[in-house]
Amino acid sequence: MKLLKLNTRGLIVVLAWFLPAMAIGQTTKNISSISQFWAGYYNQTRLSKHWGLWTDLHLRTKEDFASNFSQSILRVGGTYYLTDNTKLTLGYAYVSLYPGDNHANVTQPEHRIWQQVQWHVKFPRLRLMHWIRLEEKFKHKILNNDALADGYQFNWKLRYNFLFNTPLNRKAFAPGTLSFVLNDELHVNFGKEIVYNYFDQNRFFVGFSYHTTPTDNLQFGYMNLFQQLPAGNSYKDIHTLRVFYFHNLDLRKK
Repeated sequence: MKLLKLNTRGLIVVLAWFLPAMAIGQTTKNISSISQFWAGYYNQTRLSKHWGLWTDLHLRTKEDFASNFSQSILRVGGTYYLTDNTKLTLGYAYVSLYPGDNHANVTQPEHRIWQQVQWHVKFPRLRLMHWIRLEEKFKHKILNNDALADGYQFNWKLRYNFLFNTPLNRKAFAPGTLSFVLNDELHVNFGKEIVYNYFDQNRFFVGFSYHTTPTDNLQFGYMNLFQQLPAGNSYKDIHTLRVFYFHNLDLRKK
């Protein structure tokens, strides 16, 4: 059984690396390379043995790390703890897509319903985290550069996220210490409005965590985001400086 789990994880990682290359190889590609800065805050608050809350906030720039803003996200959810290390979350996200290529003077809103299963595997000097997330995305239609149209475009997105974390100090994961982080997240689109970009994007991150408390950490490093656009033969290669703070609260009575 353990061997089967390892083989499954290995297959997912291989697909995360090679699906983008397979998609590129099938078409004449147009790749634009840009740089961005991503800031994020994650909060998971446990209220009782089985119930908790999820909140995360994001702000992302456009090109050259600090040239205007491309997107902001507010995501909330309710979490059910199957165990201390396995939890289910149902939530809602509001996304603002700031003026861009086909809506130069108007912000495009997007609504997302999302469901997620997340589980952690903990060893004395190693921590692993997985999540599988399903999103239902309702993106407001665009009329022109200056106005939104009536109605929404809809599609589904499936995301698989894997994180590897190992300490760099003798005191593992203690406050004031650093750990090494390796993270990959694969996004896949589906739905009747998806024609050319079933592969949506892959996010590969390498960096560090600075542990501020036994449960909280500041994560920083480099992320490469490779994204296929709806046209199918156009791609974005985004070089990203990413800084996230992970804040965990336990409000249960001791």
